[in-house]
Amino acid sequence: MKRTNQIETKILPVLFILSIIASTAQAVIPGVTGTEFFLEAKSGQITGGDGMTLLAWGYALEGAPMQYPGPTLILQQGDEITINLQNNLHHPVSMVFPGLHPVTASSGGSGYLTREAMPGSSVRYSFVADKPGTFLYHSGTNPDLQVEMGLVGAIIVRPALGVQYAYNDEDTYFDREYLFLETEMDLEIHRAVELGCDNCNTNDFFPVYWFLNGRNAPDTLAPSMAQWLPHQPYNCMPRMHPGEKILLRFISAGRDAHPFHTHGNHFQVIARNSFVLDVPGGGGTDLSELHFTFSVPPGETADAVFEWTGAGLGWDIYGHQHDIDNLPLGNFPGEEDIDHNGDGIMDLVPEEPFEDPNDHGKPFPVALPEPTDITYGNAWSGSPFLGTMGYLPPDHPHFNLTGAYLYMWHSHNEKEMVNNDIFPGGMMTMLIIEHHDVFIP
Repeated sequence: MKRTNQIETKILPVLFILSIIASTAQAVIPGVTGTEFFLEAKSGQITGGDGMTLLAWGYALEGAPMQYPGPTLILQQGDEITINLQNNLHHPVSMVFPGLHPVTASSGGSGYLTREAMPGSSVRYSFVADKPGTFLYHSGTNPDLQVEMGLVGAIIVRPALGVQYAYNDEDTYFDREYLFLETEMDLEIHRAVELGCDNCNTNDFFPVYWFLNGRNAPDTLAPSMAQWLPHQPYNCMPRMHPGEKILLRFISAGRDAHPFHTHGNHFQVIARNSFVLDVPGGGGTDLSELHFTFSVPPGETADAVFEWTGAGLGWDIYGHQHDIDNLPLGNFPGEEDIDHNGDGIMDLVPEEPFEDPNDHGKPFPVALPEPTDITYGNAWSGSPFLGTMGYLPPDHPHFNLTGAYLYMWHSHNEKEMVNNDIFPGGMMTMLIIEHHDVFIP
C-alpha cells in the first residue's frame, strides 16, 4: 500500500508574533488525514519560549523530523484506521488511544497496557473511528516518563454530519476550530535523560514549562510550520469575526490540570471526553456548561464553543455615528434619512452583521486623552473602534495593523504564565477579533 498522508492545513502569510495581526490562524486545525498512518518515535531538540532547548521524544510522520506534540490525526467517522509505529528510540515505545476502542495490535512485544515496539522494530494498531470527537493518544509504556518526554498527540474524528460540526448534532455547528493541547515539562527530567538516565526519578515532578500545542508564549503566536521551530509545528492563536462560533478542542495531555481562562466572554462546554452534553436535536435536557475558567482533568478532553459580538458594551464598536441629515438637504427626516435600527434616530450607516442594535450609533463613552498625556499599549491601533486605524505616536511599535481587538487567553495558575520563571510566557495566547472586512483564511 502506498504510504501517503494528506496535509489538512492552510499555509498562511508569515507573521512574527504580533507584527502583523492578519496572521497565521486557520479555520481548520492543521493535521494529517487518511486511514493508514506511518509514524516513527524519535528524539530531537525543542525550544522553550525563553530560548532554552530541551531534549524531547516525539512521534513523527515517516521520514519527517520528530514533532511535539505528535501529528494531529484527522479521521472520518466510520473509517477503519491503521497506525504503524516504528521505534527509533533506545527504549520500548507504544501508543494507546483513550476513548477509541476496541484497539487491536499486531507484532511488537507485550507491555502492561498494550503491545510495544522494541528499539529498532515496529508495531501496528487498528481500530474503527466509530464516534466523532476530540481524543488523545500517547505512549502506554512508562507514561510517567514518556509522556513527559513528549510522546503525545491529538486525534480528531469528524462526524458524519459534516466537517463544520463537532458532533452529529446541528447544535454543534462552528465556523472555525482551534486545538488547545495542554502539557507541561520538568527541565530536570529532560536533563537527566540527556545525560543517559535509563530509570529517571519522575516522582519529584516539578514543571517549569507549560505548553499549548507544544509551544510556550510568545511562540504560541508565531506561524504554524515556522522554520525556526522545526520540531514544534503547531501554533495556538484563535482568530474570528464578531458573531462567528469558534470550537475550542481542549486536551489535557500532561500530569496537571490547568484552569484555562478566556477574556472577552464565557464559553459553552458542549462535550466531555467526546460525549455530548445534550440530547441530539435539542429534545432533552441541555447539560452544557457555561464557563470563563475551565480545567480539563489530566488525560481527558472537552469541547467548547466561544462567541463574541460586542453586544452590551454600551457603545458602538464600529464607530457608527447618528445622522443629522443625509444629502440632499431638505426636510428632516426625508426619504434619504433612514432609522436603520428603529430607535427613532436617523443613522448614517446600517448595522454590521451581528451588531447589537441597542448600541448602534452610540458614541464611545469617554474622551480619550491626548497622546502626549498617556502611553498606549503595543496593540493600540490609534482608535477604540474595530477595524479602524488612528493617530499613533512616532515611537509606537504599531503591532496592530488591522484595528483588531485582542484578548489574552491563558492559564489562571499564574506560575504557568512563565518560561522557567521568565514572564511573560507559558500557557498563554491571544484571541484576535477582526472586522468583517478583514479576510481570515
